[in-house]
Amino acid sequence: MDERQTAFLTICAMTAVTYATRSGPLLFLAGRTLPPPVIRFLAHVPAAVLAALAAPALLRPQGAFDAGPGNLILWAGLAAFALAVRTRGFFGPVALGMALVAGARFFFFR
Repeated sequence: MDERQTAFLTICAMTAVTYATRSGPLLFLAGRTLPPPVIRFLAHVPAAVLAALAAPALLRPQGAFDAGPGNLILWAGLAAFALAVRTRGFFGPVALGMALVAGARFFFFR
């Protein structure tokens, strides 16, 4: 089997696995009502996934743990988080975090 066939079969297999994992719960749960504890649990999944993705980027910006005052990514992330909690918005905290990192890099970390 040459490289093109291997790549094609790999893409097909990945497509099938992705489709199965995403459509399985939809097909299995169609027409069913979930118990309230399960609904409450599932409501917290997006925040948990976001925290799991953001924490390493904030606490390990150079590949090693850094929670000190020199970690400008962490401080910009905390400021953006505070604004997000206060305003419940998305664009403002993202813009604030980007502006703080860009400003700190431009003025202080040349």
